[in-house]
Amino acid sequence: MTDGFKERFTSELNVLSIKLEENQLIQFYKYYELLTEWNKFMNLTAIIEMDEVITKHFVDSLSLIKAVKDLGEKEYKIIDVGTGAGFPGIPLKIAFPELKITLMDSLNKRVKFLNEVIKQLGLNDIQANHGRAEDMGREPLHREKYDLCVSRAVANLSTLSEYCMPFVKVGGAFVPYKSGKIEEELNAAKHAVFLLGGKVESVEAFLLPGTDAERSLVTIRKNSETSKKYPRKAGLPTKEPLK
Repeated sequence: MTDGFKERFTSELNVLSIKLEENQLIQFYKYYELLTEWNKFMNLTAIIEMDEVITKHFVDSLSLIKAVKDLGEKEYKIIDVGTGAGFPGIPLKIAFPELKITLMDSLNKRVKFLNEVIKQLGLNDIQANHGRAEDMGREPLHREKYDLCVSRAVANLSTLSEYCMPFVKVGGAFVPYKSGKIEEELNAAKHAVFLLGGKVESVEAFLLPGTDAERSLVTIRKNSETSKKYPRKAGLPTKEPLK
Protein backbone atom coordinates (compact mmCIF):
# COMPACT_ATOMS: atom_id res chain seq x y z
CA MET A 1 0.00 0.00 0.00
CA THR A 2 1.42 3.40 -0.97
CA ASP A 3 1.56 6.38 1.38
CA GLY A 4 -0.34 8.45 -1.19
CA PHE A 5 -3.23 5.97 -1.21
CA LYS A 6 -3.40 5.82 2.58
CA GLU A 7 -3.24 9.61 3.09
CA ARG A 8 -5.82 10.44 0.44
CA PHE A 9 -8.27 7.73 1.50
CA THR A 10 -7.93 8.45 5.24
CA SER A 11 -8.45 12.16 4.65
CA GLU A 12 -11.65 11.60 2.64
CA LEU A 13 -12.96 9.04 5.14
CA ASN A 14 -12.68 11.70 7.85
CA VAL A 15 -15.46 13.60 6.06
CA LEU A 16 -17.71 10.57 6.70
CA SER A 17 -16.34 10.09 10.25
CA ILE A 18 -15.18 6.59 9.28
CA LYS A 19 -11.93 5.25 10.73
CA LEU A 20 -10.38 2.08 9.32
CA GLU A 21 -7.76 -0.26 10.74
CA GLU A 22 -4.51 -0.81 8.86
CA ASN A 23 -5.64 -4.25 7.63
CA GLN A 24 -8.83 -2.72 6.18
CA LEU A 25 -6.82 -0.07 4.31
CA ILE A 26 -4.63 -2.89 2.93
CA GLN A 27 -7.77 -4.73 1.77
CA PHE A 28 -8.97 -1.61 -0.04
CA TYR A 29 -5.58 -1.20 -1.73
CA LYS A 30 -5.58 -4.84 -2.82
CA TYR A 31 -9.11 -4.33 -4.20
CA TYR A 32 -7.84 -1.30 -6.15
CA GLU A 33 -4.97 -3.39 -7.57
CA LEU A 34 -7.31 -6.24 -8.61
CA LEU A 35 -9.72 -3.76 -10.18
CA THR A 36 -7.04 -2.14 -12.35
CA GLU A 37 -5.44 -5.50 -13.20
CA TRP A 38 -8.69 -7.15 -14.34
CA ASN A 39 -9.83 -3.98 -16.08
CA LYS A 40 -7.04 -4.46 -18.62
CA PHE A 41 -8.87 -7.42 -20.15
CA MET A 42 -12.51 -6.82 -19.24
CA ASN A 43 -14.63 -3.71 -18.97
CA LEU A 44 -15.20 -3.20 -15.23
CA THR A 45 -14.90 0.56 -14.88
CA ALA A 46 -13.91 3.69 -16.80
CA ILE A 47 -12.46 5.06 -13.55
CA ILE A 48 -8.99 3.60 -12.95
CA GLU A 49 -6.80 6.51 -11.75
CA MET A 50 -6.06 5.95 -8.06
CA ASP A 51 -7.40 9.22 -6.63
CA GLU A 52 -10.59 8.89 -8.68
CA VAL A 53 -11.15 5.27 -7.58
CA ILE A 54 -10.78 6.38 -3.96
CA THR A 55 -13.30 9.23 -4.28
CA LYS A 56 -15.77 8.04 -6.92
CA HIS A 57 -15.89 4.34 -6.02
CA PHE A 58 -14.69 3.74 -2.45
CA VAL A 59 -15.79 6.90 -0.62
CA ASP A 60 -18.95 7.17 -2.71
CA SER A 61 -19.89 3.59 -1.78
CA LEU A 62 -19.27 4.22 1.92
CA SER A 63 -21.38 7.39 1.90
CA LEU A 64 -24.34 5.10 2.66
CA ILE A 65 -23.52 5.91 6.29
CA LYS A 66 -25.10 9.33 5.68
CA ALA A 67 -28.47 7.67 5.12
CA VAL A 68 -28.08 4.67 7.46
CA LYS A 69 -26.47 6.17 10.56
CA ASP A 70 -26.17 2.86 12.48
CA LEU A 71 -24.58 0.99 9.56
CA GLY A 72 -21.53 0.01 11.60
CA GLU A 73 -23.52 -1.10 14.64
CA LYS A 74 -25.93 -3.70 13.22
CA GLU A 75 -25.61 -6.95 11.28
CA TYR A 76 -27.73 -5.66 8.42
CA LYS A 77 -28.52 -8.13 5.65
CA ILE A 78 -27.93 -6.20 2.43
CA ILE A 79 -28.34 -6.98 -1.27
CA ASP A 80 -26.46 -4.91 -3.87
CA VAL A 81 -28.40 -5.06 -7.15
CA GLY A 82 -26.45 -4.55 -10.39
CA THR A 83 -23.20 -4.40 -8.42
CA GLY A 84 -20.90 -4.35 -11.48
CA ALA A 85 -17.33 -4.27 -10.18
CA GLY A 86 -18.61 -4.59 -6.59
CA PHE A 87 -19.85 -1.10 -5.78
CA PRO A 88 -21.12 -0.31 -3.21
CA GLY A 89 -21.24 -3.84 -1.70
CA ILE A 90 -17.55 -4.73 -1.37
CA PRO A 91 -16.41 -1.39 0.13
CA LEU A 92 -19.31 -1.64 2.61
CA LYS A 93 -18.22 -5.15 3.58
CA ILE A 94 -14.56 -4.17 4.07
CA ALA A 95 -15.41 -1.10 6.18
CA PHE A 96 -18.24 -2.73 8.16
CA PRO A 97 -17.33 -6.44 8.50
CA GLU A 98 -20.50 -7.34 10.46
CA LEU A 99 -22.72 -6.68 7.43
CA LYS A 100 -24.06 -9.70 5.56
CA ILE A 101 -23.80 -8.88 1.86
CA THR A 102 -25.23 -10.43 -1.30
CA LEU A 103 -23.85 -9.06 -4.58
CA MET A 104 -25.97 -9.55 -7.68
CA ASP A 105 -24.99 -8.99 -11.31
CA SER A 106 -26.34 -10.22 -14.63
CA LEU A 107 -22.89 -10.71 -16.21
CA ASN A 108 -21.13 -13.93 -15.28
CA LYS A 109 -17.62 -12.61 -16.03
CA ARG A 110 -18.15 -9.81 -13.52
CA VAL A 111 -19.30 -12.37 -10.94
CA LYS A 112 -16.02 -14.26 -11.52
CA PHE A 113 -14.11 -11.05 -10.76
CA LEU A 114 -16.18 -10.47 -7.60
CA ASN A 115 -15.52 -14.01 -6.38
CA GLU A 116 -11.78 -13.48 -6.94
CA VAL A 117 -11.89 -10.25 -4.90
CA ILE A 118 -13.81 -11.98 -2.08
CA LYS A 119 -11.21 -14.79 -2.05
CA GLN A 120 -8.11 -12.56 -2.26
CA LEU A 121 -9.38 -10.23 0.47
CA GLY A 122 -10.48 -13.10 2.74
CA LEU A 123 -14.02 -11.74 3.17
CA ASN A 124 -16.72 -13.76 4.96
CA ASP A 125 -20.52 -13.49 4.95
CA ILE A 126 -20.52 -12.13 1.40
CA GLN A 127 -21.54 -13.90 -1.80
CA ALA A 128 -21.71 -12.98 -5.47
CA ASN A 129 -24.73 -14.23 -7.44
CA HIS A 130 -25.12 -14.36 -11.20
CA GLY A 131 -28.70 -13.43 -12.07
CA ARG A 132 -31.23 -10.84 -13.16
CA ALA A 133 -33.22 -8.83 -10.65
CA GLU A 134 -36.48 -9.76 -12.42
CA ASP A 135 -35.79 -13.46 -11.74
CA MET A 136 -34.05 -13.36 -8.35
CA GLY A 137 -36.68 -10.97 -6.99
CA ARG A 138 -39.25 -13.75 -7.38
CA GLU A 139 -37.19 -16.47 -5.69
CA PRO A 140 -38.31 -17.34 -2.11
CA LEU A 141 -34.63 -17.37 -1.08
CA HIS A 142 -34.35 -13.65 -1.87
CA ARG A 143 -37.83 -12.14 -2.00
CA GLU A 144 -38.44 -9.79 0.95
CA LYS A 145 -35.45 -11.25 2.82
CA TYR A 146 -33.19 -8.17 3.13
CA ASP A 147 -33.03 -5.28 5.61
CA LEU A 148 -31.54 -3.06 2.94
CA CYS A 149 -31.26 -3.11 -0.83
CA VAL A 150 -28.69 -0.76 -2.36
CA SER A 151 -27.88 0.02 -5.98
CA ARG A 152 -25.60 2.35 -7.90
CA ALA A 153 -26.98 1.02 -11.19
CA VAL A 154 -27.89 3.62 -13.80
CA ALA A 155 -31.65 3.48 -14.31
CA ASN A 156 -34.53 5.82 -13.60
CA LEU A 157 -35.99 5.51 -10.11
CA SER A 158 -39.28 3.92 -11.22
CA THR A 159 -37.43 1.13 -13.05
CA LEU A 160 -34.85 0.67 -10.30
CA SER A 161 -37.57 0.51 -7.62
CA GLU A 162 -39.34 -2.31 -9.46
CA TYR A 163 -36.07 -4.24 -9.63
CA CYS A 164 -35.13 -3.62 -6.01
CA MET A 165 -38.20 -3.27 -3.78
CA PRO A 166 -39.18 -6.98 -4.04
CA PHE A 167 -35.94 -7.89 -2.19
CA VAL A 168 -36.70 -5.67 0.83
CA LYS A 169 -38.51 -7.02 3.87
CA VAL A 170 -41.39 -4.97 5.32
CA GLY A 171 -39.84 -2.36 7.60
CA GLY A 172 -36.59 -2.38 5.62
CA ALA A 173 -35.44 0.13 3.02
CA PHE A 174 -34.24 0.49 -0.55
CA VAL A 175 -31.47 3.10 -0.84
CA PRO A 176 -30.46 3.98 -4.41
CA TYR A 177 -27.36 6.11 -5.09
CA LYS A 178 -28.35 8.85 -7.54
CA SER A 179 -26.34 11.54 -9.36
CA GLY A 180 -27.17 15.14 -10.18
CA LYS A 181 -30.49 16.88 -9.60
CA ILE A 182 -33.17 14.29 -8.83
CA GLU A 183 -36.33 16.24 -7.84
CA GLU A 184 -38.09 15.59 -11.17
CA GLU A 185 -37.13 11.90 -11.20
CA LEU A 186 -38.25 11.55 -7.59
CA ASN A 187 -41.67 13.07 -8.27
CA ALA A 188 -42.13 10.88 -11.35
CA ALA A 189 -41.35 7.74 -9.30
CA LYS A 190 -43.57 8.39 -6.29
CA HIS A 191 -46.58 6.45 -7.58
CA ALA A 192 -44.39 3.51 -8.71
CA VAL A 193 -42.83 3.42 -5.23
CA PHE A 194 -46.32 3.40 -3.67
CA LEU A 195 -47.45 0.53 -5.95
CA LEU A 196 -44.42 -1.50 -4.81
CA GLY A 197 -45.23 -1.04 -1.11
CA GLY A 198 -42.87 1.81 -0.32
CA LYS A 199 -42.70 5.48 0.52
CA VAL A 200 -39.88 8.00 0.07
CA GLU A 201 -38.70 8.71 3.61
CA SER A 202 -35.72 11.03 3.08
CA VAL A 203 -33.17 12.33 0.60
CA GLU A 204 -29.57 12.91 1.67
CA ALA A 205 -27.87 15.24 -0.86
CA PHE A 206 -24.13 15.94 -0.75
CA LEU A 207 -21.02 16.60 -2.82
CA LEU A 208 -18.30 13.97 -3.11
CA PRO A 209 -15.18 15.18 -1.23
CA GLY A 210 -13.01 17.53 -3.30
CA THR A 211 -15.37 17.45 -6.31
CA ASP A 212 -18.48 19.21 -7.60
CA ALA A 213 -20.17 15.82 -8.19
CA GLU A 214 -23.68 15.94 -6.73
CA ARG A 215 -24.91 12.75 -5.09
CA SER A 216 -28.19 11.83 -3.43
CA LEU A 217 -29.09 8.84 -1.29
CA VAL A 218 -32.84 8.26 -1.37
CA THR A 219 -34.28 6.22 1.50
CA ILE A 220 -37.44 4.39 0.41
CA ARG A 221 -39.08 2.66 3.35
CA LYS A 222 -40.96 -0.59 2.70
CA ASN A 223 -44.34 -0.32 4.47
CA SER A 224 -46.21 -3.27 2.96
CA GLU A 225 -45.50 -6.42 0.95
CA THR A 226 -44.83 -6.00 -2.76
CA SER A 227 -47.61 -7.39 -4.95
CA LYS A 228 -46.80 -10.74 -6.60
CA LYS A 229 -47.23 -8.94 -9.94
CA TYR A 230 -43.81 -7.34 -9.46
CA PRO A 231 -41.20 -7.47 -10.76
CA ARG A 232 -42.69 -7.89 -14.22
CA LYS A 233 -40.93 -10.11 -16.78
CA ALA A 234 -37.41 -9.32 -18.01
CA GLY A 235 -37.09 -6.06 -19.93
CA LEU A 236 -40.50 -4.57 -19.07
CA PRO A 237 -39.42 -2.45 -16.06
CA THR A 238 -36.91 -0.71 -18.36
CA LYS A 239 -39.11 -0.45 -21.47
CA GLU A 240 -42.29 0.52 -19.64
CA PRO A 241 -41.47 2.02 -16.21
CA LEU A 242 -44.35 2.04 -13.73
CA LYS A 243 -46.15 5.38 -13.57
